[in-house]
Amino acid sequence: MAVRPKGPVRYRFRSDSEDVSVVIEGDSEWVSQQLILIGLKGVGWTMPLATTTSEVQRGRERTFIEEEEEVQISPPKDMGPPPDPSRIPTVRRQIGSLNLQEELEALGVEQPSRPDPLEIAEALEDLEEQPQPVQDPLSSDPMAEAWLREIMRVTVRDFGVTGLSVEAIEKAAQGRLGGREDLELEVWLDVLFRHGKLVKIHGGHKVGYGPSPSWLAGKAKTHL
Repeated sequence: MAVRPKGPVRYRFRSDSEDVSVVIEGDSEWVSQQLILIGLKGVGWTMPLATTTSEVQRGRERTFIEEEEEVQISPPKDMGPPPDPSRIPTVRRQIGSLNLQEELEALGVEQPSRPDPLEIAEALEDLEEQPQPVQDPLSSDPMAEAWLREIMRVTVRDFGVTGLSVEAIEKAAQGRLGGREDLELEVWLDVLFRHGKLVKIHGGHKVGYGPSPSWLAGKAKTHL
């Protein structure tokens, strides 16, 4: 037979199926009477509460601290002055009158200009040192690949463009790509693309190529 606790107790009952939660605190005899009245006698569980003065006092202090914390985290009453719509400038313009290019130029943002292949060729002429052949045993033409890397470096660094068409690459190279032209050049560029050294750019009816970052930095992995 279970021993019924005496003195202050806390009774708990919860039914998830019916979403019912009951908590009763008080003297054990009084709690027992309340359970009989509401028909919960024999279900739930009862636990004795602290009876010493110090324990009761600590419980009161915890409650007081929790109430203070609730007050502290409440939103401030003074949120500042209300917004003044009259201080917000009104900008009106006719639909379609905004010139995006002029606005960008006013902000100092310049639209990248497509480079003239002859300008790239001139930049190659001004190189202080010729590029060294790439260090890739599987490269079909290490020297031509080195010149192609310089063409792409000038394109990205000086013109802010990430790729060139096959025709532009041929004109900028001025014969430095092993004499490759037209279809032969496109096939060679496609091989470099498959090796992960170039990226392919599709634009309308033309195909262009740009450098992969690692290959442009001269850190492309050797493909074995």
